[in-house]
Amino acid sequence: MDTFDPTAPAGEELSYTGEVSADEVAAQQLVEVQAEASEAGIMPVPAVPPAFPVFPVFPLPKRRVSGRYRSAGPGFQLELRVDVDGVRPMVKLSGDFFQVNGATVSYFGSFIVNAPTVTTTASTITVEGLGSYTWSAGAPRLRVTIPRRSIIQPPAPATAQFLTSGGTPGAAYLCAYVSRFFRSVRYEQDSEVGVTPFVSYNTGALPSGGPARVLSVADAYAEAGIEFQTVPASNLVPTAGAGPAVPGRWSNAELHASMVRHFSIYRERPQWAAWMVACREHEFGAGLLGIMFDQLGRQRQGAAVFHRGIGGTSAEQQRLQLYTYVHEIGHAFNLLHSWQKSFASPPVPNRPSALSWMNYPWNFPGTGAPGFWSGFPFQFDNPEVVHLRHAFYNNIVPGGSNFAVGAGLHQHIDPEEFETPISDDSGLQLELRAEPAFAYSEPVVVELKLQTTDTRGKVVHPHLHPNLGFVQIAVRTPGNQLVVYEPLIEHCVIPQEVLLDAANPAVYDSAYIGYGKGGFIFSQPGIYKLRAVYAALDGSKVVSDVLTLRVRMPQRPADEDVADLLLGDEQGTLLYLLGSDSEQLANGTNAFQELLDRHAKHPLAVYARLVLGLNATRTFKTITLDKQITARAPQTDAATSLLGGVIEESTGDKGVDNITLNMTMRSLATMQLETGDDEAASSTMERMVRIFRAKGVNSNVMHYIEAQVDATLTGSAAAASRRSSGPSELS
Repeated sequence: MDTFDPTAPAGEELSYTGEVSADEVAAQQLVEVQAEASEAGIMPVPAVPPAFPVFPVFPLPKRRVSGRYRSAGPGFQLELRVDVDGVRPMVKLSGDFFQVNGATVSYFGSFIVNAPTVTTTASTITVEGLGSYTWSAGAPRLRVTIPRRSIIQPPAPATAQFLTSGGTPGAAYLCAYVSRFFRSVRYEQDSEVGVTPFVSYNTGALPSGGPARVLSVADAYAEAGIEFQTVPASNLVPTAGAGPAVPGRWSNAELHASMVRHFSIYRERPQWAAWMVACREHEFGAGLLGIMFDQLGRQRQGAAVFHRGIGGTSAEQQRLQLYTYVHEIGHAFNLLHSWQKSFASPPVPNRPSALSWMNYPWNFPGTGAPGFWSGFPFQFDNPEVVHLRHAFYNNIVPGGSNFAVGAGLHQHIDPEEFETPISDDSGLQLELRAEPAFAYSEPVVVELKLQTTDTRGKVVHPHLHPNLGFVQIAVRTPGNQLVVYEPLIEHCVIPQEVLLDAANPAVYDSAYIGYGKGGFIFSQPGIYKLRAVYAALDGSKVVSDVLTLRVRMPQRPADEDVADLLLGDEQGTLLYLLGSDSEQLANGTNAFQELLDRHAKHPLAVYARLVLGLNATRTFKTITLDKQITARAPQTDAATSLLGGVIEESTGDKGVDNITLNMTMRSLATMQLETGDDEAASSTMERMVRIFRAKGVNSNVMHYIEAQVDATLTGSAAAASRRSSGPSELS
C-alpha cells in the first residue's frame, strides 16, 4: 500500500494526519440520529411546556447541495465537487488532493466518480460510487454524506468517506462548503484603445434555441458552474507610446510578448487565472476572430479577440462578440472544437452538430450559420460541462497540461481519423508534398494542395495551414510513435468559400511543422511517414496519401554544433513565430546569432538569417508594464542584409523552399514600402519575377506571381505578404 495514498484505509501508515476526528464523527452521527428520529415521528419531550400556543410550521425548502467543498488541516487537503442537483446536474463526484508541507501546497492527484448512486432522505443526501484516479488508490470507492438543511440555514459540510473494494473504511474528510461554483477563475480583460470591449448581449434579441437572458462572458461560464472573478487590473491599453505610425495589426509574436509582460497575474505555474485582450486586428486579416495563446512555457493562459471581424453594436455583432470571447477562453480550459472531439483523451465521437460555444456556426451541418444560431441555447454541451466541472486538475487548469493533453491529441490519437475512407465521394483530393530528405535539425516544411475531381466544381474553404485547425497532419516517427503536429497557437477563423473548377482547380499552402506543442517532431534521424486530413465544409474528411521523408544523420562535427544551436525550445518557437522581440525568447535569438557568427557558411545558417531578417522587417509592438503600447521600428539595414543573404542562397537549388522564398521577398518589399523606399520595393519584386522565371516555373504560376507583385506594390496585400502561401508548383 502506498504510504502517501490519501484514500488509504485506517490503520495504514499515512503521512496524512488530518482525517476527521472521533469528536467530529460523533457529532455528525448525532446529527444523523436526531434526523432519523425526526423522520420516524419520535419527538423529544420538552422539559418545560411551551409558554405560548404552538402554531403549525410549514416546512421550508431544502438547500441544494451541489457545489465545491474543501477540507482543512495539515497533510492532505481535499477539494470536493458534488454535482447532483441544481442547474444542469451531471450526477458526478470529483475532487483534487493537495499536499501541505509547511507553508507550501502542491497538487497530488485527482479523481472522478462517473456513475454514483444518489440516496435522498428527509435529513441527508448520500452519494456513493467507484472512482477513477490519477494514482493507484487503495480505497477507490467514495461515499459522500451531506445533511440536508433549509434555505435559511448555512450550508452543511460534506463527509467524504473512502472505502476499499471490500467495503473497509479508509480515510475520511470533513469538507466545509465553499461555493455553489465548481471552479473559480481570476479573469483579467484588457483592450486596446479604440476598441470597445464586449460587455453583454440579450440572447432574446435574435431568434435562438434557448431562453432569453442577458449574458456576459462571466454569466456564460456561471451557467456552466464556473465562477469568473474579475481582476481589478483590467483596463484600456493606450497606444500613445507607440507613435502615430504604429500599424493596427498584431502578430502572434507581438501578442505573446505582450501577454508575458503585461498580464498582471501571469505566472509560470498552473493557476486558476486567464487573460483576454481585445485588439483591433490580427495580421491574418478580418477573418481571424480570435486566438488562444499556447506557446513557450506554461500553456493555455491567455487569449485574444480581434474586433475588426467581430466589432460593432448591432445584435448580430454583439452576439458574435459574446460567442468569440467565450469560445477562446474555452480553449484555455482545454476544450477542443466540436468537430475535433475524436482527438479527446480517450477518443470520443466528433460532435459537428453540437449546439455549443465550441462549435463553428458556419460549419454547422446542412444549414450553416443560420441553422446554428436559430437552435443555439448559448451554452456548452453536456460533455463539455462535465469537463469544465470535473476534469482532472492538470487537464483543465490554465498553465497545467499542454493544450489537448487530457482533452486531445498528444498521446491519444485515433488512428482511424487518418485511415483511407472506405468510400470517398467528396469530389476533393488532398496532396501532401515535401523534399525527400532533410538535414539533421533542418526545419521541415511541407506543401499542401487541395484540388477538385468533380467536373461540376466544388465549393471549399482554402484554409490548408494546420495552424488554422481545418487540416491535421499525423507523423509516424522512426520509433513507430504516431504524433500529430499541433500548432503553438489555436487560431479561430471564419472559413472563406472558394469555388474550385476548371478555371481554378486547386488551392495551396505551405507550413513549417517541425516544432509544435509537443516540441520538435523530427528530432532524430530516420524515416518519417506523414499523412494529412482536411475537414471540408460539408463535414467530409479528405485524407492524403502517405508521404515519406528522411532525416539524415549529421555528417561532420559542425553539423552537430549547428543542430545544438537550432534545436532549443526557444529556437523552435522563434521558427514558428518567424522571430520575436520577446525577452522570454532572448536565448533563442542569441543562439541564432551565434550560429551566424560561428557557422555563417553552413547550409542551415539560412534559417537563422530568415528568422532574424523577417523579425527585423516588422514594426514590433509590445504592451509594457505601465500599460502602454510601444513599438520598435523596422530595422531596415539588418533586414535588407539578412534577407538579402536568404535570397542569394535560394536562387538555385539550395537555401529555402520556393514558397518560403516568395514570402521572404514579399516581406522585404512590404517593409521597403512601409518605410518609404518605393524604388527598393519595386526592385525586390522585379528580382522575384526574374528568379522564378529562371527556376522554370510554369506560365500559370508566373501569372500568379505577377499578380502578387502588383498587389504588394499597391499595398493591398501587405498583411498577406507575412504569410507563407501560394501555389505548390513554385517548388
